[in-house]
Amino acid sequence: MGEESNDLYVIPAKFRKIENLHILFWLVKDLCWCLILRPLGIIMIFPTLIVAIWIAWRNRHIVAELTHNVAIALWIVANSMWMIAEFYNIDEKVRPYCIIPFSLGILTLFYYYLYYSPLQRKKAKAKVKAS
Repeated sequence: MGEESNDLYVIPAKFRKIENLHILFWLVKDLCWCLILRPLGIIMIFPTLIVAIWIAWRNRHIVAELTHNVAIALWIVANSMWMIAEFYNIDEKVRPYCIIPFSLGILTLFYYYLYYSPLQRKKAKAKVKAS
């Protein structure tokens, strides 16, 4: 703690545009939910989720990015289940199942913050001491 890294994480402009487009998809999906636009809301699940999965795959070599993007994809799954359930007035039946992807997303981040990240810091300190 207290140590700051000077490592740079550079995102190519083309990839950043796709990430930004993902935000647009997500907002349109959620706006459709609020406005009860069932067909468009359901259609928007697919580009939103596909891009989220693609972003996670594209960042699979960076554990911090991978875990956060997997958690986001799981959040979108849970959020989409909830949206569809509300569209069809079955949210009381479906909402308990939404806990599964939400919880998997949280567990993914717990793994990163409570296990992986501390282990990497410990390895880095040991490497500095050894040199």
